[in-house]
Amino acid sequence: MRMRKKPNLIPRLERAGAVLCAEPEEYRARWLEAFPGRRRLWLELGCGKGRFTVETAALHPDALLLAVEKVPDAMVVAMERAVERGLENVRFLDRDVALLPDYLAPGEAERIFINFCDPWPKSRCAKNRLTAPGFLRLYADALPVGGELHFKTDNRPLFDWSLEQLREEGWALSELTYDLHENGSCGVMTDYEAKFHAEGVKINRVVAARTAETKTTADGTPPRLRNASLADAKGRAESLAANERNSCSAPASLGCGTEG
Repeated sequence: MRMRKKPNLIPRLERAGAVLCAEPEEYRARWLEAFPGRRRLWLELGCGKGRFTVETAALHPDALLLAVEKVPDAMVVAMERAVERGLENVRFLDRDVALLPDYLAPGEAERIFINFCDPWPKSRCAKNRLTAPGFLRLYADALPVGGELHFKTDNRPLFDWSLEQLREEGWALSELTYDLHENGSCGVMTDYEAKFHAEGVKINRVVAARTAETKTTADGTPPRLRNASLADAKGRAESLAANERNSCSAPASLGCGTEG
């Protein structure tokens, strides 16, 4: 969905500038040192308008939450929300996810959130999905063993495809559900998620933990993605769901995790 241009964008960004980190590369390997009182570093990739960002930061004041967003017309809304709430433990980064190593040292983050990312449905665009192997290896670099990737989407084909990539890359899956809010609202929602939930759309969620076997960038270039259209993924959905029910490594649950 194309974001509508915000009037007076630059003045609004300047007014909310206290929560913008203009040069995140300067904090690489010393984020927690630079923000005393924060015991853990969390990262949200693609924060959009920031409902999830500000509510998560408010619920976990001991965590420093870095919210990455390339669309300033969305990020300015998130920044204004954070300023309005008086949050001191969230900073916004106008950066590309592909540049993650430039502003995050190996093992520096404890947790990474990806919520409702662009599905890039065509096979030739699969490498752009935030759950593609190339990105997963960047996340593995940024997380210690045991560090977690939390992924939510309403797009079932994207979710099924992402589960395949996570397994192939050596992540340990838990809290896997195809209907997160089946028994009532669960965890902090994004703006999109609240809208989807009100319309009865099912939300998929999984927590993936880095293990000693998880592949990193040190393992080289990921294999080329072939037959990666999300239309293809639809045909595999039932067999994947059956595998989940019989899998010991990826137990299904309604887990809300610790998102609040």
